[in-house]
Amino acid sequence: MTTAAKLYGKDLSEYDDIDVDQLLAELTPEELNILAKEVDPDDSFMPPSQRCSYECNKSPTGPLNRKKLIEHINKQALETPDIPELKPYVPGVIRGKKWVPPPQDNTKEKEADEQIAIDLGEEYEQALSAATQEEIIDLAAILGFHSMMNQDQYHASLLNSGQPVGLGWDGVTKASQPKIYPMEPPNDTDVDATIKQVRDDDSSLTDLNWNNIKNISDEKFMQLFEGLEMNTHLESLSLTNVGLNDKTAQRLADAIEKNSTLRVLNVETNFISPPVIVRLIRSLLKTKSIEEFRCSNQRSQVLGNKIEMEITQLVEQNPTLLRLGLHLEFNDARHRVAAHLQRNIDRICRVEPMERAKHVAIAGGPAVFTVLPADDLKNRA
Repeated sequence: MTTAAKLYGKDLSEYDDIDVDQLLAELTPEELNILAKEVDPDDSFMPPSQRCSYECNKSPTGPLNRKKLIEHINKQALETPDIPELKPYVPGVIRGKKWVPPPQDNTKEKEADEQIAIDLGEEYEQALSAATQEEIIDLAAILGFHSMMNQDQYHASLLNSGQPVGLGWDGVTKASQPKIYPMEPPNDTDVDATIKQVRDDDSSLTDLNWNNIKNISDEKFMQLFEGLEMNTHLESLSLTNVGLNDKTAQRLADAIEKNSTLRVLNVETNFISPPVIVRLIRSLLKTKSIEEFRCSNQRSQVLGNKIEMEITQLVEQNPTLLRLGLHLEFNDARHRVAAHLQRNIDRICRVEPMERAKHVAIAGGPAVFTVLPADDLKNRA
C-alpha cells in the first residue's frame, strides 16, 4: 500500500482534482516569470540557457578577448588579499589536534589462529615432509600453482629438464638475453624477367614471389596482371608489401576471373580499401580455382559490419576456397566463414578417396595387379 505524497508535512491528495492549466491561465506574466525561475525542467532536449534559472540582464561590453580575460582574472587573483589565519603559524608548534593512527592488531598471528587444519593422512604428510624442493616445485607445476614459482621453474618442470641451478623458492627470474637473428636478405627477384616469363607462359615458373620489393610502378603491375590472364602454369602469386593500391587491385581482380590455374594468392600488407577487397573475393567465384587467399593488414584495419557480411556471403558461395587470411571483427562473420571453410576441407577429404575408388584393379596373374581408370575399362569392354 503506497503512502500519500506530502509537501512540508501536508497531504497533497487534495490537489489531485485541480486543473493545472486553468491555474496557469490565471497567472500574470510577472507571476509566470517568477514560476519559471523556480522550476528547472528535466528535459535534455532543451538548451542549457532555457533549463537554468539564471538570467543576465547586462548588455555585452564587446567581443570576447580571451587574452585580456585571462589577464584580468590573474590580476584579480593577485590583488585579492589572502584570508587571515585564525592562529598564526609558528615553527615547531602544532596547530589543532595531531592525528594518531589507530592501533593495528597483529594480522599474522590472527591469520595463523584462523587457519583451518587439513588432515591429509599419514601417507601424504610423510611423502610431503620427505619431498625435496625440486619435487615440490614439480608438484606445484602439475597442479597449476603458477604463483608459487617463477617462470624458469615452471617451464623447467613442464619440460622435465631439471630445475635451474641457484634458484629456490625465493629465486628471481632474470630477463633472458634475446636471440639475435640475421636480417632477411632482400628479395632479388628480377621484376622484368618474371613479367616476361608470365606473359610468355613459361612452364618452369609456377611460384612467383614479389614480397617486399619496393618502388614497383603501376605499369609493371598492369603488365603482370595482363600476362596472368593467359597464363596456364603459374600456381602461386605472392604480392606482400609491394604497394598495391585500389587501381592495380581492380586490374588483379579482372585477371583472376580469367585465370584458371592460380591456386594461392597473397596480397597482404598493401593499400587496398575494403570495397576492393570485396571485389577481389567476388572474383574468386568466376573460375573457382584459388584455394588460399590472404589479404589482411590493409589500409583500413576495420572493415565494418556491411563489408564483413558481404565477404561472408561471397565465401559461403565459394566451394573451392580452403584458407582465407583476413581479420573479421564480428563473431557471426568469423563463425560462418570458419564453418564454410571447414565444410570445403571435409568435402575435399571425401572426394579424394572417391576419385581413388574409380580406379579398378585388373588381375594379371597370381598376386599381380594393374591399376587402370574406369574409362579404360569401358574401352576394353
